[in-house]
Amino acid sequence: MAALLPHLTAGLNALSLALLVGGWVLIRQGRKRQHRWAMLAAATVGGLFLAAYLAHHLTAPVFVFRGRGLVRPAYFTLLATHVVLAAAVAPLALLTLRRALAGRFAAHRALARWTLPLWVYVSVTGLVVYVLLYHVYT
Repeated sequence: MAALLPHLTAGLNALSLALLVGGWVLIRQGRKRQHRWAMLAAATVGGLFLAAYLAHHLTAPVFVFRGRGLVRPAYFTLLATHVVLAAAVAPLALLTLRRALAGRFAAHRALARWTLPLWVYVSVTGLVVYVLLYHVYT
């Protein structure tokens, strides 16, 4: 099971990313009800991702990046920005969701303008890290 967790987390991450982007498209189209469901689904899948991610990193040995040359500093720079911003995204997402559920839509929009691009960046960079670790430099 532990060997499957990185792949499960990548799949959940990708699904969450797709729901986020879909939710953004829906609200741009004025489809508020569908936007709400897409974003609630993104938050739910994001929570499942976080649980699987923590389970993996609490049970698996530390993974060593095997890339050499210029890709090595690029990888660690990407990883550093990913980790720092990931720590910020979870509370931002919860606060953004809370504002929407409370009907505080102006405050929700103001925070969502920051939360969405950060969450998308963290999701994309997480997928890049996954591909580099498990499919390119194995």
